Amino acid sequence: MRILLSNDDGYYAPGLAALAEGLASLGTVTVVAPERDRSGASNSLTLDRPLSVRRAHSGFWYVNGTPTDCVHLAVTGFLDFEPDIVVSGINTGANMGDDTLYSGTVAAATEGYLLGIPSVAVSLVGTKFENFATAAKVARGLVERLAAAPFGSPILLNVNVPDVPYEALKGVQVTRLGRRHKAQPVVKGTSPRGETIYWVGPAGAAREAGPGTDFHALEHGAVSVTPLQVDLTHADQLPALREWMDWMTK
Repeated sequence: MRILLSNDDGYYAPGLAALAEGLASLGTVTVVAPERDRSGASNSLTLDRPLSVRRAHSGFWYVNGTPTDCVHLAVTGFLDFEPDIVVSGINTGANMGDDTLYSGTVAAATEGYLLGIPSVAVSLVGTKFENFATAAKVARGLVERLAAAPFGSPILLNVNVPDVPYEALKGVQVTRLGRRHKAQPVVKGTSPRGETIYWVGPAGAAREAGPGTDFHALEHGAVSVTPLQVDLTHADQLPALREWMDWMTK
């Protein structure tokens, strides 16, 4: 297999190294990742300046851009082959529910998906981040499954793994995204120059976290695997919107 890896924590992140090590024996692993932490970059592309690609001592390639830039460059011209699969991660922290809209980890996988390549985003959920090997083993299992039994249509999987030893996992659940309460307020402070500064506040607590959601799976010690799509159309609102807009057609 030809496996392309990326992330949003930067090419030096321990989760990326663990993922590369865990997948190495499955085929040719190529890493193209951001030169620095780009968490929260979402699906942004860099269009206002040129991008450069350099190689680290580890053999990983790194780009002075976003996670989306990394996968886009790799697939559309930097590499002389098209990957069979894109895997993004292993992220340090959850990417569940509304997090997926902001996540650079998910964005890197989404770009692969948009380019027609099966793609997987993997995150380690916890606070200590001691078990990257667990998430790498889960990712390996998914990659092996996709190789042995291709899904048949483009697929984008968002995977969240509890930060526990592999033997302590409580299974794997296919889930839907939960929902969070609105984000907590910004944190206001003062810079050394006396300027008012702001830090983005923490994400909101889980609001919709019942059975079947990614939040519920992680709360019960299971791996969450959620298929994602890119169509943002609110289909349920189309009839009501047509009625609401009727005055414009008269």
